[in-house]
Amino acid sequence: MKKKITLLLAVLFIGLSFGFAQQDEECMTKLSIFHEYVKAKNFDAAYEPWMDVRKKCPKFNNAIYVDGEKILEHKIENSAGAEKEAFINDLIKLWEERGVHFASKTPKGEYAAQSCQLLYDNKDIMHKSTEELYACFDAAYKLDKETFTNPKSLYTYFSLMVDLYDAKKKSASDLFNKYDDVVEKVEDEVKNYSEKLNKLIEKDSTGASFTKKETQYQKFYNSYLNAYEQISEGIDKKLGDRANCENLIPLYQKDFEENKTNAVWLQRAAGKMSEKECTDDPLFFKLVNAYHELSPSANSAYYLGILKDKEGKSNEAIEFYKQAISLETDNFKKAKLNKRIGLKLKAKGSYGQARNFFRQALRLNPSDSSPYLSIASMYASSANSCGDTQFNKRAVYWLAAEEARKAGSAGSQSVERYMALAPSKADIFSCACSGEVIKIGCWIGASVTVPKI
Repeated sequence: MKKKITLLLAVLFIGLSFGFAQQDEECMTKLSIFHEYVKAKNFDAAYEPWMDVRKKCPKFNNAIYVDGEKILEHKIENSAGAEKEAFINDLIKLWEERGVHFASKTPKGEYAAQSCQLLYDNKDIMHKSTEELYACFDAAYKLDKETFTNPKSLYTYFSLMVDLYDAKKKSASDLFNKYDDVVEKVEDEVKNYSEKLNKLIEKDSTGASFTKKETQYQKFYNSYLNAYEQISEGIDKKLGDRANCENLIPLYQKDFEENKTNAVWLQRAAGKMSEKECTDDPLFFKLVNAYHELSPSANSAYYLGILKDKEGKSNEAIEFYKQAISLETDNFKKAKLNKRIGLKLKAKGSYGQARNFFRQALRLNPSDSSPYLSIASMYASSANSCGDTQFNKRAVYWLAAEEARKAGSAGSQSVERYMALAPSKADIFSCACSGEVIKIGCWIGASVTVPKI
């Protein structure tokens, strides 16, 4: 009897193995068929064999989900009404299936946000309300904040919060907290890509050539940094005057007692009042001092510097700014702090000091070229005061163009503008100074060579 059971089990095992092998062979054949169709962009022909493999062998190969996404996106783009709605739902279902069968290749936050974005982009067809869409993005963000990184989805997430606030379905506190959440997330991603790009910039500065992969990475990092810069501007524009002093001061005044021992709340409140130029109000003084007592940091020292500036104590302000930089240990944040201080000093007309902070920002974070443009604009603003003759005054614009040129494509328009203001070939011919070196005085303290003609 025992031998019969053993024999039966052996037969069943062989039969099952044969069945699985046969199924694998069929799936492999159909996978090859639909993959070739996808490569040829014949998505309609790919649909049927792809669906067969998706149903029979969902764990067979990740190509089921990679190619399937392309197939369904084609179907969505070329359908309408109920049919389009069905394809949208199926794409969301496909991403869920991918998460089950290939979890390690399916970051939760990324794919959850992707699903929400698809619903948002087709909200009329999908009959989704603003509340439902916000809840979708909020759940994705809370599910896996680390991989919720798509610039467009981060903007959509915040934009929906603003829409709910305008409809009086979210409070001002909800709005400002979400603004801080999203802005901090964007800054984290900017830091991530900046640090990666800085390594390539450092390699390039040594004269070493990039590999093909490094060249691709460089384009990829720059692309994402540009995208984050655009959505940062979009987020600030979307927030607009909703975060003005008239709204911020009463809100933070009301919540101060409850949060005076909450360092994160104090830092965010002081930061927002600083950004929105609400620093003349006594509440800013209360926030900054409470924050500095509770958690002395680079940020709190920076805010104390702002207070000293308001009191007209410029030297003390600079000391606090320097203290802020010394307290910061992260080079990316230190670069950002140097730039912020540089911009504040630039606005006051303290160009020489501002340039020092901008130079330090560039050294710490060379992937951010905006300080070059700030230095260039300070040179241009000083043209009339730093040149001793009319020609030499206009020669300052060559220096400005030289700085703007260092910013790469971001500075191209500035270079064009400054070069148009600099001496022309006719001017150089008239002064007979082609190739001469001109020393520019005052705070600039630099030399510029007249172009040869």
